[in-house]
Amino acid sequence: MTHEIQVLYNARCPVCRAEIAHYAGYVDANGLPVIFQDLNAGGLEHWGISADQAARRLHVRQNGRVLSGVDAFAALWAALPRYRWAARLVALPGLRQAASLMYERVLAPRLYARHLAREAKRAAS
Repeated sequence: MTHEIQVLYNARCPVCRAEIAHYAGYVDANGLPVIFQDLNAGGLEHWGISADQAARRLHVRQNGRVLSGVDAFAALWAALPRYRWAARLVALPGLRQAASLMYERVLAPRLYARHLAREAKRAAS
């Protein structure tokens, strides 16, 4: 049995929200021990990170340890039987580094920039 993991994500990000909704549906349908927390709902003091840090990438807490980025995705995927192959794949030497580079240099910064633009627009309204 997989230990319970908690996933911290940005529900105001349409891409993040859609992806997490997919995983949450799978978790609910299969009774898996995964909890999803929207960073905008508060409670970040239990994560030891700021809202800005949380908005920059996906975070997962498992066994008291906080993982972020590709490591967080790998932990989430490992907890979901349908996605364990993805966790094993991203763990392969070379592929993990390539996935981390792509996520940290391209995907996460782009999603974060869009987050900042949405938040600025929200503040201006």
